[in-house]
Amino acid sequence: MHVLVDLDRTLAVYPPPLDQLIGPPIPKMLMRVKKMLAEGMEVRIFTARVSSLGAESLEGALRRQDDIKEARTAIEAWCLKNLGCVLPITCCKDYSTIEIHDDCAIQYIPNTGERMDGAD
Repeated sequence: MHVLVDLDRTLAVYPPPLDQLIGPPIPKMLMRVKKMLAEGMEVRIFTARVSSLGAESLEGALRRQDDIKEARTAIEAWCLKNLGCVLPITCCKDYSTIEIHDDCAIQYIPNTGERMDGAD
């Protein structure tokens, strides 16, 4: 069982400064993730930066793989610097996901289609 934490705009400021691939940490969220880790929870970085979707040609797919490698390296370094450890990185949720922390998610009451916030 694990928790997914979105990188950009949730755990790190986005857009990042021009001289950086990843923005500085968002303090409140950084503390939340550190607390989860201290409590023994498995936390994974959740980001589209490592998705291979969107490459429409073989050349595009090869370029995308280079971008993904660069993103993984930058995210691992960011994690080590700001969390003291490297977290697993994914762009997918799975059946072991118990929570997703994301800036653009809308939560629904299970099996109802009703939004948790009551909006339509």
